[in-house]
Amino acid sequence: MCSLYHRAIGDFCHTKGDIRGFLIVFENPTSGRINHMSNSAPILHPVVISQVMINFAARYGIDKETCLLGTDITDKQLEDSETLITRHQEMRLIENLILALPTEPALGYKLGLEYNMSTFGVWGFAQRTSRTLRDAMAVGLRYLPLSTTYCRIQAIDEHDHIGIVFDPAHVPAPLRQFLLERDMATQINFLKDIGLAGIKFSGVEFRGPAPQYAEYIEQIFGITPKFNCPRNAVFVSAGDADKPLHTFDANLVRLMQDQCRQQLELRQQLGTAGLVRQQILGPLGLVTSIENVSSALGMSPRSLRRKLEQEGTNFKQLLDRERELCALQLLANSGMKLDELAFHLGYTDTASFSRAFRRWRGCPPGEYRSRTTKV
Repeated sequence: MCSLYHRAIGDFCHTKGDIRGFLIVFENPTSGRINHMSNSAPILHPVVISQVMINFAARYGIDKETCLLGTDITDKQLEDSETLITRHQEMRLIENLILALPTEPALGYKLGLEYNMSTFGVWGFAQRTSRTLRDAMAVGLRYLPLSTTYCRIQAIDEHDHIGIVFDPAHVPAPLRQFLLERDMATQINFLKDIGLAGIKFSGVEFRGPAPQYAEYIEQIFGITPKFNCPRNAVFVSAGDADKPLHTFDANLVRLMQDQCRQQLELRQQLGTAGLVRQQILGPLGLVTSIENVSSALGMSPRSLRRKLEQEGTNFKQLLDRERELCALQLLANSGMKLDELAFHLGYTDTASFSRAFRRWRGCPPGEYRSRTTKV
């Protein structure tokens, strides 16, 4: 892309806010209770969502390099569907996509239609195996951090309709409309995938005025939308919401929800220390510095130090531990010479590595290798 595009990226990033902490509020449609889910801890996202965006951009002639500019997402990570990335990395990719296609109408809606339940793995399957659409909605909201929804979500039960309200107010202004469109459009394929033949939205509302592509919105939702309303929302009739789903599987319901809980705990437990480890073991490597890691995570070195202290650790300890584990593996399972191994681990010379290894294991690395390789 031209230098003008790269300058725009820089200008755009100055306007970006921090959305890593937000609150999800939803009403349990069956009990009427209001539940709150805090997302103050950073939640990692599967890299497969980024791949969907890259594939989408390619159809408009936007190359992968442009999409990944400044994200620190590598080709190796994209090839591994188990890879998790930070919200900061995903937002940077979204920024790149918006800037690369500034005149494409309804861009967020078009991207949202690329997603389906299988895109989101266990979170999508947990909804698909629910007894009813109402139950699926409750499950989806309970484990919402496993999705990539950026809007605040509230489920409502009004008269003969149930619905979902989307509030993008906390999303940085340059991304707000795009992410509102994407999050709402995702519901279209979800409704199809859930397995209810013939079900339709009973209402679609938007806070703002009708855009130039209002006819397109009506086409994809299958109903004339209302604009200048007090909220952004989609609705289905209560009767449709309570119809039994043919995809319901009682044996899978608990299994899928257990897996959702495990996934949510895993992504939350990583915390800041886990994010640092991911960078050390991933794109930045064992030779990295706290400055490089903090930049990749979208924070200052001072903020990173403070967050790690709150978790009872520091950058040096984390880097030291990963170097130790890697050294043990290489000494036991490779014939790499000690000077090569020291360089690989980020040490300037063999003597520095040997001193570190003595501190870890109480013996020189050569002795450790001899002991572990004896038959």
